[in-house]
This record gives sequence, C-alpha cells and structure tokens, in this order.
Amino acid sequence: MPFSIGPVELILVLAIALLVIGPGKLPEVGGAIGKSLKEFRHAASDEHDPPSPGPRTVAATDPPQAGTPGDTR
Repeated sequence: MPFSIGPVELILVLAIALLVIGPGKLPEVGGAIGKSLKEFRHAASDEHDPPSPGPRTVAATDPPQAGTPGDTR
C-alpha cells in the first residue's frame, strides 16, 4: 500500500482537524463522515442486487375505479 498511515500521521491529521474545525464541531463532523462512509459501503454492496417491487396492496378506503363492480357513478 503506497499510502499507509501510521500513528504519527494519524495524530498529526487529527491535531490539524482539531485546529481547523474546533473542538465543538469535531464530533459532529466525524459522525457525518462515518455515516457517509457507511451509506457508501452499503450502496456499493447493494449495487448488483436491485430491489424487487413488492405486491401492491389496495386499502379498503380507496374509491372504486371507473368500470369496476360497485361503481355507482
């Protein structure tokens, strides 16, 4: 791996992030990055499995369609 990150580099990146972003926003930014990576990995793994459409259910409160039995129009 040409871009291996050791502990010194990791501490340096975190220190710079702390200075740029600030201690108040750092947890929020870290959480947002983590969620983004999780969604990206999920989307990448589901790319080859498209969801199949499920059966459509009709609620009892739907009005009858024109030309169907029970139509009183």
